[in-house]
Amino acid sequence: MFDCTGYASHAADKPLSPFRFERRDPDADDVQIEILYCGVCHSDLHMARNEWSNSVFPVVPGHEIVGRVTRVGANVTRFSAGDLAGVGCMVDSCRNCASCREGLEQYCEKGFTGTYNDPDRKTAGLRTYGGYSRAVTVDQSFVLRIPENLELAAVAPLLCAGITTYSPLRHWRAGPGTKVGVVGLGGLGHMAVKLAVAMGADVTLFTTSQNKVEDGRRLGAQHVVVSKDKEAMKAVAGSLDLIIDAVAADHDINSYLALLRRDGTLVQVGAPEKPLALQVFSLIVPRRNFAGSLIGGIAETQEMLDFCGEHGITSDIEMIRMDQIDEAYERMLRSDVKYRFVIDMATLAA
Repeated sequence: MFDCTGYASHAADKPLSPFRFERRDPDADDVQIEILYCGVCHSDLHMARNEWSNSVFPVVPGHEIVGRVTRVGANVTRFSAGDLAGVGCMVDSCRNCASCREGLEQYCEKGFTGTYNDPDRKTAGLRTYGGYSRAVTVDQSFVLRIPENLELAAVAPLLCAGITTYSPLRHWRAGPGTKVGVVGLGGLGHMAVKLAVAMGADVTLFTTSQNKVEDGRRLGAQHVVVSKDKEAMKAVAGSLDLIIDAVAADHDINSYLALLRRDGTLVQVGAPEKPLALQVFSLIVPRRNFAGSLIGGIAETQEMLDFCGEHGITSDIEMIRMDQIDEAYERMLRSDVKYRFVIDMATLAA
């Protein structure tokens, strides 16, 4: 074991603060990474404040991790000291169930091991701690290669926001000849727009804010619709093949289902706190589909990173110091970020 430092939430109603803890030394299959940057996901806020009622304190959040390899175990063949590497939302799974064998570890039937707040399968009695820290040790099977041509800090959010939107776009075959809608222009939505455009789809962004119209076009959306405009929404009705709904707040899901053509699919990737009021006739009459999607497996996440490397895609970020994390959480709640916070972990030492 080695001493590690980080920032942790010790109680739902307390600010995050410095925290010292132990990480395991790399075993034969492990990679140890010095963390250089860590993205800030809304899930971090949920867990730090126990909004999902499953937090085990202390919680060290962070599952959008990029850094440089410092040590590797004897069996590690894919990484060497000095390599760039990334870690996303999970660090282990059972590896034996049908989903794991198909490379869909995110749907592990025994539950994948989250990068933080989960029991560590490799170290009995300990829990996983995330990327708001100096270093991390992860099994090589869950470590990702980072394209050298991309800005490293702006790669970090790809490991959650990127793969969360890439996976449904690939699964439902977004590409040339398809019309894709993206609902919401935030951390997830701005990545969905960039990725769908790069795949060759005709992309329509839906936003409640007139102020985001210009930015949607800057990101590549061919069309931008202000969803409060009933006539503009009506003009798009029944025309889309696929919609990626990235909204995590309560909203009228039926108004977006109405935009799908027959056999079109709306995929929910945002996670609203309250159940959505779905009217079944929004699905039944035109034989539409309402689906969900959760991140991606390790192979697909690597595919996404390689795709982003080929197309020069990264997240739009705002860099913060480690001690600004609670302020960043409050700004996230106000949607006051374009479009993802990333922590410069060099500031942790201060």
